[in-house]
Formats: sequence, structure tokens, C-alpha cells
Amino acid sequence: MTATLESLTASTPWTPVEPLTEALFRVRMHGVFYSWTRATEPLAVDMPRLPDCLSFHVVTAGDVWITVAGHDPVRLEPGDIALVPRGLGHALASDLGVPSAGQVDTLPQEMVSDHYSVMTIGDPDLPVRTAMLCGVVGFDSPAVHEVLQLLPPLIHVRRDEGLSGLVALMVDELERWRPGGEAVTTRLADVLVVQAIRTWLESDPHAEQGWIAALRDPWVGRSVAAIHREPGRPWTLGDLAAEAALSRSAFAERFTRVVGTAPMQYVTTWRMNVAAVRLAEGASVAEVAAALGYGSVAAFSRAYKRTRGTNPGSDRSRR
Repeated sequence: MTATLESLTASTPWTPVEPLTEALFRVRMHGVFYSWTRATEPLAVDMPRLPDCLSFHVVTAGDVWITVAGHDPVRLEPGDIALVPRGLGHALASDLGVPSAGQVDTLPQEMVSDHYSVMTIGDPDLPVRTAMLCGVVGFDSPAVHEVLQLLPPLIHVRRDEGLSGLVALMVDELERWRPGGEAVTTRLADVLVVQAIRTWLESDPHAEQGWIAALRDPWVGRSVAAIHREPGRPWTLGDLAAEAALSRSAFAERFTRVVGTAPMQYVTTWRMNVAAVRLAEGASVAEVAAALGYGSVAAFSRAYKRTRGTNPGSDRSRR
């Protein structure tokens, strides 16, 4: 029987079933700031540390070196995209020997809106030597913050035809600012970041390690995705093994080998990671305890302190 439009729309939003697809599908961003930078002379600026955010840079003209602490400098060519997933401070320069002009938020720039600026370095009447679109985005899903911690400090995606079209649309929106432009740009940034991560996953051997590898595992990935989807469910080893379609013993052995920790310990750790984000967003300790399946605040507080080393009430007061 052919599905009707009514039946299809009644089931929205679409729920993906492949674990890695689901993890990326749940990444929803809100724009924090975008900047269109044009330089007619050598360029060198510093990006500040921005916790719980992701920075992206798209080079549209010239070459740009990006340097992130703990990572060798990477040369970006026109069409290349760089993601800095963990809000780490970093430097951008047209040449590694150019002295920095300072931190970008302290440099003169034209504010087109509260969340978008145009920065010109050098004489605006001279030909542009370097141009790039830079963005800083935050995330709506609390669990995404933990996902970002598991990505490398820098993701470099070389020019890709599939991403070039997205970049062109974003540049067009930012150059011809119109009503609704920020909403359109933010949605395009959603797709750009997810597509860039997908491209990295397909090409970088480091994507075969750790939590990302767990999501890609045909058995363990199902249980990991289920934990992320329902952290407050009263999970048992049998429940998780059933999600993976394995026996309890085979599942426990495979999960520990792939993820690096025992299944039930992972459940507790993930719950506390989600709890920390929700507390920082203003939820009360009692609300978080109930949402994550704890029968009492005391039981939740003990688990939280055992896992994270601090009291939930103290973390909430520091938000």
C-alpha cells in the first residue's frame, strides 16, 4: 500500500536509524557570529578561545595558514574548509612569518547586524589578496558538547565540489544581506558543518578511533546511539545487548573493546556529561536527576560526584 502524504507528515521529524547519521542529524546549531574578512595586505589575526562552540573558516581567495595549539600549522587553499570543534584559540595568517594584528574581536570592523561583520584589512581600494568567511556557532543539543570533545582539535577538508555550492550560497547571503538572512545562513552553516564532518569521516584514518569508531561499529553503534537518544532510560546490560542484537557476553566484550569502557559505566558517564550541560543551562538538580532516571537527588548527586569529582549544586551555581 502506497504511503500517503498525511501518513508521512504524521511521522515527522524523520528519525534516522543508522547510528552515525543519527548523531550528525541531531547536531542543531544557532549562529553566534559570522565575519566576512578581506585583506589587501598580509593577514594575521588571533581567534580567542570560545568554550562549547565550533569555529569554521572557508577560504575564498589566497592562502591562509591556520595554527591550533597542539597541532601543526595547516595551509588552507581557496575552497578549503577548516573546523575547530572545541572552541580552541587559534591563529590565521597569510604567511607564518606575518606578525599578528591582534585578537579579531578587538579589530575595527563594520557591524552589518548584531551577529555579522565585515572586516577589511589594508587599503579597501587595493585588490583583495586574501578573503575568507569565518563563523562561530553554538549548539542546541546538550549532548553535542560531548561529541565535540571527541573530535580532533582541527579538521581540514580540502576543496570539495559538493561543499562549494554551499559555500557559494552562504557567501551570497552574507554579501547581499536581506531580511531573514541570518536564519538562512545559520541553516546553511548546519549543513556545511555536518557535510564537512562527513567528508572528514570518509577520508581521515583518525576517524576510525574512539567514540566515532564506536558509532560506526554495526553492533555497538546501535547501543551507543540508543544511550545518547534516551540517557534517562533505566538501561540494563540485557537491554543494551538487545539493541545490538548480541548475547550479553558477546556484547559486553565487544563494547568494552571498541569503546574502551564497560557498557554500564559508559551509561553513567554519558548521563553525567548530559547532566553537566543541563545544569550549566540552568536546570535544577532535582529536574536533572528526574530526567536522567534517578529516584532521588541524593542518588544522583553521589553518581555525579563519583563520575565528575564535583557536586552538581556547585557546578550549577558556577554557570
